[in-house]
Amino acid sequence: MFMPTLCVVLPPADRAQLVDVVANGNTPQKLAVRAQILVMLADRVRPSHVAARLALSRNHVHYWVRRYVAQGVSGVLHDAPRPGRRKRITPEQVATIVNATLTTKPPAATQWSTRTMARAQHVSEKTIRNIWHQHGLQPHRVTRFKLSKDPHFVDKLRDVVGLYLNPPDKAVVFCIDEKSGIQALDRTRPVLPLRPRIPERQTHDYIRHGTTCLYAALRVLDGTVFGTCRPKRDTKEFVRFLDRVEQVTPADEAIHVILDNLSTHKSPPVQRWLRRHPRVHFHFIPTSSSWLNLVERWFGEITRDRIRRGTFDSVAVLVAAIEDYLRHYNEAPRRFIWTKDADMILDKIARCPKPLNA
Repeated sequence: MFMPTLCVVLPPADRAQLVDVVANGNTPQKLAVRAQILVMLADRVRPSHVAARLALSRNHVHYWVRRYVAQGVSGVLHDAPRPGRRKRITPEQVATIVNATLTTKPPAATQWSTRTMARAQHVSEKTIRNIWHQHGLQPHRVTRFKLSKDPHFVDKLRDVVGLYLNPPDKAVVFCIDEKSGIQALDRTRPVLPLRPRIPERQTHDYIRHGTTCLYAALRVLDGTVFGTCRPKRDTKEFVRFLDRVEQVTPADEAIHVILDNLSTHKSPPVQRWLRRHPRVHFHFIPTSSSWLNLVERWFGEITRDRIRRGTFDSVAVLVAAIEDYLRHYNEAPRRFIWTKDADMILDKIARCPKPLNA
């Protein structure tokens, strides 16, 4: 008995779309196979041969033919919606977990972990992890802040920020500070070098060989840093450093210095020095506002890049390392650019008391 061969007739538009799907290298494999089934059948290839060539069953081939007849090309190229597994946790439970994370603390602890919260809420640790991720909750983290209590905070802020954003003509702006107590630390065992999949390793214990104090002046215009290491931090050393900064600045330019409220910066010898050098003007940042002094940003870089992981068997070696870093840095200095004006900063600070007084 003669059995008719299954044949699919594709309208030109459907055929062109299916051929493009097969030819596109970015098409998901499952969609390319479905389109290829229909194109091959339209070219009068027997279903058994289609199944053999594509390593499919005949039922698979007939299923997508029926799907095309019922829904057209869109039914072949888009999967039908599936209900999926029923959610095991209700929205009410999610809200309870989020509220507990935000408003409560575990017994005898300062913060929740996924395990302690899972035990308290009688759910899996993975469920807690997913909920916290979805709601942006990170109980294990803490950040710190400090608000200045300086009664002249606004005036000092506008003064310093004004120097950054709109420096005076024929003047040089320096950010000056000291990084004191830099320790010459030597490890008790040799440092084990970096290896594939193994980081550099240092012993926890160390030997102290003394300390030094780094005086630094960051020139805001181009990021150049003038620095020197001295045995200690006192008024005499600070005045000597001011002499050096004054000497490297052209005589026809005024000098504006941004610095903190350390007592050595306001001592009588410094005041006398200022009277002898009228072109030098001090601008003090508000108390508890070291973030306003750009040289602190540079101190962070030298600490990270040269000091923290360094091994120094004497103060002289430490000083030589710092001076070497200064030479290399000043060969291609990087300018630190202040971007926020005083009003933007004050507006952000004004929002701080709301959560603090809640």
